[in-house]
Amino acid sequence: MKLEKITSADRRCYPDACGTAHALDIIGERWALLVIREMLLGPRRFADLRESLAGISANVLTQRLKWLETVGVVQRRKLGPPAPVQVYELTEWGREAEPVIVALGRWGARSPFQDVSQPLSAVGMVMSFKAMFDPSLAEGIEAKIAFDTGSQAYSFTICGQALSFEDGMDASAQAVLSGPSGLLAAAIYGIRSLDDLEREDVRVEGDRAAVKSFASAFALPPKVAWEGSAANAGEGT
Repeated sequence: MKLEKITSADRRCYPDACGTAHALDIIGERWALLVIREMLLGPRRFADLRESLAGISANVLTQRLKWLETVGVVQRRKLGPPAPVQVYELTEWGREAEPVIVALGRWGARSPFQDVSQPLSAVGMVMSFKAMFDPSLAEGIEAKIAFDTGSQAYSFTICGQALSFEDGMDASAQAVLSGPSGLLAAAIYGIRSLDDLEREDVRVEGDRAAVKSFASAFALPPKVAWEGSAANAGEGT
């Protein structure tokens, strides 16, 4: 199917046969890729998606979901009883975007302009951990840590130099970190100390040494060394 046949007359597309250009035709609109990211861990309700994506309007989210459904990336279905609600989920092809999003996350983290103080969703935190886990740093580490963001919880395990996770709180977790997703990620990456974060909205229960061991298997990529970054960042438009 040609994209033109399912594109409105005023939708702007790239006149380029490259697969990269065509991918941008499909997911290049603002918010589209983040909408996909939020469904990588499973079906989501409209309200859940809007809550997770700080700053997106209901109208824009509706437009992006409709478009992604039109091009075969997203599909709708109704959950059965006892909660017969409509959810959105990725198609099999849509889920193939995961390694692209993980790689893009690592690439973007090298930017000297990344603002880590911006909001981060629970799914964004999980995908971040997937992107920044370094098996070479995990040798000899066996740790299970649970993260509770208030609306969602995940349990992560490092064993055999591999990272795995599951939904919910695992009762066998050595420690539980609770708080906003962005602050939990900052704790694991060493952007801020646990002691500092505990003075805000983060709570740590359990084995703090296990948390430290777990965190040592993650490493942010080095920032791009660009001498003009500081000067250009302050320039007006």
